[in-house]
Amino acid sequence: MMKLHQLSLVCTIILANISPGFSQDSTAYDNVTDTITIIGVGDIMLGTNFPNAGYLPPNDDFISLMQALFDTLKEADITFGNLEGGFMDDGPVVKKCRDTTKCYAFRTPVKYAACLDSAGFDFMSLANNHAADFGKAGLDTTQKILNKMGIGSAGLKRDPVCTIDRGGIKIGLCAFSPNKGTCDINDLTTARSIVESLEAQVDIVVLSMHAGAEGADYQHVTKARESFYGENRGDVYHFAREMIDAGADVIFGHGPHVTRAIDFYKGRFIIYSMGNFCTYGRFNLRGPNGIAPIVKLWLAKDGELIKARIIPVFQDEELGVRYDMAGRVIQRINYLTRQDIPELDFSIDEQGWILFQ
Repeated sequence: MMKLHQLSLVCTIILANISPGFSQDSTAYDNVTDTITIIGVGDIMLGTNFPNAGYLPPNDDFISLMQALFDTLKEADITFGNLEGGFMDDGPVVKKCRDTTKCYAFRTPVKYAACLDSAGFDFMSLANNHAADFGKAGLDTTQKILNKMGIGSAGLKRDPVCTIDRGGIKIGLCAFSPNKGTCDINDLTTARSIVESLEAQVDIVVLSMHAGAEGADYQHVTKARESFYGENRGDVYHFAREMIDAGADVIFGHGPHVTRAIDFYKGRFIIYSMGNFCTYGRFNLRGPNGIAPIVKLWLAKDGELIKARIIPVFQDEELGVRYDMAGRVIQRINYLTRQDIPELDFSIDEQGWILFQ
């Protein structure tokens, strides 16, 4: 199914099946007009030729890493992901490494960008700790390729926001992280200014935050400032609320490499981390690091949430990302949210549909 570029102003929309075993809710759009659908996923890194080509998929088959989910990813008006690293065939590493033969710096071949185009991505965040691994040259090449494919990018100090129009509804993306050269998640004054300015230009503001400590030991939202390897990784809970107060309508978190809780504030949706979505070769995919959500949202034109769903996926280290018929990330999000946001009145059914009271 092709992405909808013109929004149908109808009361009921019948959706195609997302995947075997996951039914659709036929009442999702009852008595709603001017709706827009947004999909968000977490970290994407399709393989790296640095420090050597052994970290690329066999036979350069990058398309198959995500191909099983192409139809689902296209079934939204806007599809978002976080691009860990950049697209560049060759060039020197700029990231400081003690041993460049073991350095975690991600340089994905330029032709691999076609996977994002085939999957229907519209927005990519570059506000993370790997976007500038290969310096300005890597960033320039990455943005040039994304722009050529019609994929907007945001989160760099030099390019903090981007916007897309869908059938007369204008959607904007801004992105934040604690990393050099990106819009700083710890500079709340500037962050608020960016969101307020973007909100004045668009109908719906999507905000991306790459923040929080990393790994299986850090699945919980602490509601306090987090640090990791001595770096200030932000206070995701209070940052999200301040940004919604400033005008954000959707907040997609990532960075911890595990999934975290969801939240609902002033009619707006928050997920504090969407984990590893499609990350080949250099990522730990054991246990909670290997399961992740596709988050699908239905919004009114003013950004208020109508409906939300979690589509569970997992990564096979050789085959890429696949649907998870066991629904493990649904269960995990349910547990983490009840632990970390106990005041939230919500339910998630076995099909991943979320209901906020």
